[in-house]
Amino acid sequence: MMELPKPGTRPWHAFYNPGVRPDFVPPRTTLTAMMAEAFAAHGPRVLIEYPGEEITYDQMKARAARAASALRAHGLVSGDRIALHLPNCPWHPVFFFAAMTAGLVVTHLSPLDAPEEIAHKLADSGARLVISLARPEFAEPLTAAAAHGPIPPVVQCPDGAETTVSDGAMAIEAFWAGHAGAEWQPVPVEPEDIALLQYTGGTTGRPKAAVLTHANIAAAVNIYREFLTGEVARQPGKHTLLYAPVFHILGLSTQLLRGFADGLTLHLRPRFDAGRALDDIETHGINILSGVPTMWIAILRQPGVEMRDLSSLEFIGSGGAPLPVEVYRKVCALTGLKLRGGWGMTETAPAGSNVPGGLPDDKLGTIGIPLPGLEIKIVDPADPARDLAPGEDGEMAIRGPNVTRTYWNRPEETAAAFHDGWFLTGDIAHMDTDGFLYLVDRKKDMILSGGFNVYPVMIEDAVHRYPGVSEAMAIGVPDAYRGESAKVFVVLSPGAQQFTLEQLQAFLADKLGRHEIPRALEFRDALPKTPVGKLDRKALRAEVGAEAALA
Repeated sequence: MMELPKPGTRPWHAFYNPGVRPDFVPPRTTLTAMMAEAFAAHGPRVLIEYPGEEITYDQMKARAARAASALRAHGLVSGDRIALHLPNCPWHPVFFFAAMTAGLVVTHLSPLDAPEEIAHKLADSGARLVISLARPEFAEPLTAAAAHGPIPPVVQCPDGAETTVSDGAMAIEAFWAGHAGAEWQPVPVEPEDIALLQYTGGTTGRPKAAVLTHANIAAAVNIYREFLTGEVARQPGKHTLLYAPVFHILGLSTQLLRGFADGLTLHLRPRFDAGRALDDIETHGINILSGVPTMWIAILRQPGVEMRDLSSLEFIGSGGAPLPVEVYRKVCALTGLKLRGGWGMTETAPAGSNVPGGLPDDKLGTIGIPLPGLEIKIVDPADPARDLAPGEDGEMAIRGPNVTRTYWNRPEETAAAFHDGWFLTGDIAHMDTDGFLYLVDRKKDMILSGGFNVYPVMIEDAVHRYPGVSEAMAIGVPDAYRGESAKVFVVLSPGAQQFTLEQLQAFLADKLGRHEIPRALEFRDALPKTPVGKLDRKALRAEVGAEAALA
């Protein structure tokens, strides 16, 4: 078996910034210890700017203390789970930090989740409380989820003009009444205590939760900080525009928590709007802008974008999905900056690889080099005990202090995900002789749509419930805006009538998240199958690719 080089001798270390320690070992610490350091270092500085509101580090500490006191007063004890059903708004960091302060475990409910998904995550995690918004688009999915299973008590927070508290829910004003002025007194936790149950797709079609400890997340944050040594992205007081969803591990770790630890001012926005983003850059003097590739595509499409004042930008990045090289070139030309990118997973919190600042021109298309403190290698997908040589395509394997050790209540899937202490990512890639990584394909059938993971099995399960559907298969197809979107192929039962894409989308609206809804539909007389009779998604992708090449 190929041995990894000793620390300090790996080829990619030559591309680290001056001052980055090749033998870096993240401190084994907790998020509450990290919070204490940031609150002490940056107290009067503005942490969050949200339309109509500014919150300093001191004020965030006071709000987190008040919310933590209320959580404990309502009977929540160390290790209990609470669910945050929140978009990018100040209530998210308030309750995330409050949960850490109270020794609780957070699980995220995406605002894109369908009611069935919400019910599954609540039941699977054992959440005892839900924090949400007093707005119809958040209240209605929770109400609908009750048809699929019991829903724990819900606390609703105001955000915007429509703030009507639902029947049976508790308003935040009542929830934390009497706790103003509470001291920030974190409940003692250990680095190996669970901080987050972050859901990702399961092989059965049901989402499963990666168990992320305080040590996992703190390590990921500190790994990014080490890699960015000497860069503007780590300078206290710099302004970053935060569009990446903080209920997603990318937005949570790389932007909210990393920016918080470094003393940045985070201009938090609930949803991306390219025109508003350009206005914010000019108005607030934004220095740092990172997001998914679809964000950059939308900005490039804005009329007159080449005339906008982007001179305040000093650091730009893209993640969550592969970035087309042509988009990279256009963004670099527009901003005069090199667009940074990387790779990571929910299971790695999500530290993995990143593009260094001095990216050589012959490395375009790379997802970067392994971050300090991590080991990444390429193994034979059929035999993970066999390491592959530079240039050979295989499955990426990773190990480090940020990597989850287990899936929540999924011992079989946990066992299948590891080999000899290495996490098997399911991503097919190769590493060149300098240590730069290049994604080639995905071993798993995941679709990456607008930075979100979409799992075909879940789509197929839902489509099969449409009357008259005999067989269904979903694959990802190129989408100029989202990168990929789901297309579903359907075989009808004898005598069944065809239906439109719009009819199918309406039927799936309460069964799938908005990012999972198919964007294209095709009827076929038959779908490709393997010799043993299983539907063959790989063969279907090949057929569709061949058809596209001939078009």
